Amino acid sequence: MPRASLTRALRLLSGKRIVDVALPLSTRPSRETRYLVSDPYLRFWLSFLGPYLPEIERGRGDLTLARIRSSWTSWRGRAIEPVVRESLRRLPSGPLPAETAVMGGYWTRTKDPEIDFVGADRTPVAKRITFVGSVKWLENRPFDTHDLGRLAVHRAQLPGADERTPLIAVARSGRLVEGVTLLGPEDLLTARRD
Repeated sequence: MPRASLTRALRLLSGKRIVDVALPLSTRPSRETRYLVSDPYLRFWLSFLGPYLPEIERGRGDLTLARIRSSWTSWRGRAIEPVVRESLRRLPSGPLPAETAVMGGYWTRTKDPEIDFVGADRTPVAKRITFVGSVKWLENRPFDTHDLGRLAVHRAQLPGADERTPLIAVARSGRLVEGVTLLGPEDLLTARRD
């Protein structure tokens, strides 16, 4: 497909809210645009079912199910990010720095670093980064020293962030380390109730 046609198609899908368009949030401009299918059910279909319909039709749904089971934790971690981001936006003042006006993520072409959540004073190019965050949505593994170390390294690579930029972790199973503000499932539900 020619580039102009692809650009036109993505613009149309974005206008109809079928595809979300995102740019990395930092104090430097970027052209590393990401396109994400908006509907989580459609994302699931496109990832696990649609490409494997011939397999399912041949009576080998067991292969599809095995693929889903082996990839589920990783897929779910990505799928929960928009839900968590929206819950963070709805939080009453307190856990997030007061000057946070927008939230996004940060990535480079090589995906190193790739940061789940970045808070800032404005978008698309921030004047000030207000926090850096990570989501760990695992049943039996809390946010630990390895996760904190990785988040701190990524913060150091984020344009506009430094060692004073607060770190926030959203974890399903708690934390084993200090030095990070922790938000759990109850915090996210509270944000959704208000």
